[in-house]
Amino acid sequence: MRNPAIHPDSTEPIVHAAHTDYSPEYPMTSSTDLAALLCSRLCHDMLSPVGALSNGLELLADEKDPEMRRRCFELLEQSARISADKLKFFRLAYGAAGGFGDAVPTDEPRELIAAIVSANERLQLDWAVTEPTLPKPAIKVLLNLAAIGVDSLVRGGVLAVGAENRGRATEIAVRASGPKVAFDSTIGKALDGSLDEAELSGRTAPAHMIRLLTEELGGGVQYALSGEALIMGAVLPNG
Repeated sequence: MRNPAIHPDSTEPIVHAAHTDYSPEYPMTSSTDLAALLCSRLCHDMLSPVGALSNGLELLADEKDPEMRRRCFELLEQSARISADKLKFFRLAYGAAGGFGDAVPTDEPRELIAAIVSANERLQLDWAVTEPTLPKPAIKVLLNLAAIGVDSLVRGGVLAVGAENRGRATEIAVRASGPKVAFDSTIGKALDGSLDEAELSGRTAPAHMIRLLTEELGGGVQYALSGEALIMGAVLPNG
């Protein structure tokens, strides 16, 4: 990745590149299985905000104190906003994203990622995408890598996101840095293609999906992990 805002220092560890060999050693899960796993991940992530809505409505039904009712409404508004933000994010990150053409305005993923980041006051977004639009597959990869980055910042930190159209290909880079970076090794294996198909889960399905997507387009995805940062990148040929 050439973007100076997120380019790893020379001291960063060697990246793990995606496998491009489609031999039986790296069998692909069926589209039905992958869709089921992605649905499982979506339901898992939606359970908390939707559950908070349900609990808030129950509290509101029994609460008579005006101040407590006001507080209940605030919590309901917050949960509703988080739920809507997540659904918008998943629609573009996992789905077909109807309503967009082959290119998606980059304001869209910026707003979606900013909404997810803003739900945690310990997180900060550093947006370094200057392209007005990006191909839809690149947007999908960017969003999923950003989500992996957010999940890794368990104690907060900075999520830096960059992308650049270099003519023949779109380059994407995501850097998650903070006091503690927690990166599940199975997600790394899903990214580099070494995770056994039988071990795929809702947690690893998004990483598996974007690896398949980049390879289908003739590109690749890679990552590098150190004690202070997780850096992920992808290259997707244009056209």
